[in-house]
Amino acid sequence: MNKPISTLFMLMSVDGKISTGKTDILDVDKDFPKIKGIKEGLEQYYDIEQTTDLYSLNSGKVQAKIGANKPQKDIFKLPVSFLIIDNRPHLNEIGMDNFIRKSKRLFIITTNKSHPAFDRKNEENLEIIYYENEIDFVDLFRKLKDDFKVDHLTIQTGATLNSIFLRQKLIDKISIVVAPALIGGEETPSLIGGKSLLYAEELKYIKALKLVDVKKLNDSYLHLKYDVINETIIE
Repeated sequence: MNKPISTLFMLMSVDGKISTGKTDILDVDKDFPKIKGIKEGLEQYYDIEQTTDLYSLNSGKVQAKIGANKPQKDIFKLPVSFLIIDNRPHLNEIGMDNFIRKSKRLFIITTNKSHPAFDRKNEENLEIIYYENEIDFVDLFRKLKDDFKVDHLTIQTGATLNSIFLRQKLIDKISIVVAPALIGGEETPSLIGGKSLLYAEELKYIKALKLVDVKKLNDSYLHLKYDVINETIIE
């Protein structure tokens, strides 16, 4: 498959949770800094985030949750290009303006003809990738490589999108910062969400991982790196 080399980069708890709870008012970025024993090493995650790829794939839902739609006065142009998957849409006019101002290039991927991106379609650094009914992610990744020359991509989306990318063989590498926390909750989002497997025939969707590197960070944090083995062999 002709596509960018993609890395899923996330912060999670020891039990694999990427949020502190089910509702949008709960979020690791907002909540971990409040908790003694977790907050002390949290900055290491953000330091590592600064070293990720210059193309960053996100979801509009996650960005809205962490405050992307709030007015921001002091915005500086970053060397990073953002790719936002946003169908509802979750980004409003303010969020669009914030991303246009700070992104080297901004890609909006949507099925929504009323997305506020279309009101800014003449912006020099904005690309809109529109799909009629649903996003074809295999086609999207091919377009990013062939049409936009994206060679490397960091994925920072939510549990459902992570599962789609994994099962469609679109994730090549995993880079996970593990916080010293146990969160729990059946409905709290985990690293990989989506529909549960039901049949033995679906075991092909499970991806084995090859450990590349493990680092013990300060304050009981870990940084794990894996290669994804996308060709599943069932014996």
